[in-house]
Amino acid sequence: MASAAPASVAARVRDRVGAYVALTKPRIIELLLVTTLPTMILADRGFPALGLVLATLVGGTLAAGSANVLNCYLDRDIDKVMNRTKRRPLVTGEVTPRAALVFGLVLGVVSLLWLWAVVNPVSSVLTAAAILIYVVGYTMILKRRTPQNIVWGGIAGCMPVLIGWSAVTGSLGWAPLALFGVIFFWTPPHYWPLSMKFRRDYAAAGVPMLPVVAGDKKVATEVIGYSVAMVASSLALVPLADMTWVYTVAALGLGGWFLAACIALYRRATDPSGPKLREMRLFHLSITYLTLLFLAVAVDPFLPV
Repeated sequence: MASAAPASVAARVRDRVGAYVALTKPRIIELLLVTTLPTMILADRGFPALGLVLATLVGGTLAAGSANVLNCYLDRDIDKVMNRTKRRPLVTGEVTPRAALVFGLVLGVVSLLWLWAVVNPVSSVLTAAAILIYVVGYTMILKRRTPQNIVWGGIAGCMPVLIGWSAVTGSLGWAPLALFGVIFFWTPPHYWPLSMKFRRDYAAAGVPMLPVVAGDKKVATEVIGYSVAMVASSLALVPLADMTWVYTVAALGLGGWFLAACIALYRRATDPSGPKLREMRLFHLSITYLTLLFLAVAVDPFLPV
């Protein structure tokens, strides 16, 4: 009996910590870090000082966690309606709204002070902009009002490349703006397939994602358009950052592969009697595309060609 009580306490603590961590949406944070580190390597033309890398990634993780927690706090009413989000800690009651609000604000303040003191003021200011765009611009203003919510709200997800570049150089330039463009144009082809899969959830919650208010053909057409712009942005990096032929081939190959998948989605969308849309295939493929492209960005500075 004596050993059972400490075990029970430990389990409760583990569950509580897990609930708070879940509010930060770790999978989204992982994707943001995937773009930050390669950008830092490109800016340095080698591997930056380990202390700077760790400081930037810690600050970025805290900032992204803050934005995601505040997003969960503001969206808790619609999260309880959607099957995809109804098990989030604020919906189940594992974390109270007040506790989540305090947690999100503390993470945000700590991240900005950390980046200002340990990295540089430019990175801190850009991080503050990212948090505000996601929490105020996307969550509070755009998400429930326009089908273009993820397009402009997605700017927040583009900011890590600017933050990573500025952490190394203390400034910005055309090369990080090209990477910004890659992620900006990647966001709709990444998120709209997920919205197609869960359009009933979004409709029930009153969120006008494009797949809720437009047909599959329209959505697939938009996906192709944004994907073309995404590939163009990835190729613009070649002259802007003096990339080698290795990155160029990778960008062309990955871009062609992704575009082929987008065209396949369009063909299925225009053939109601044909096979299922398989929209989640494009969603997962988009993550693979971005990961491999930024891997090429990270490798390129080390190549002797």
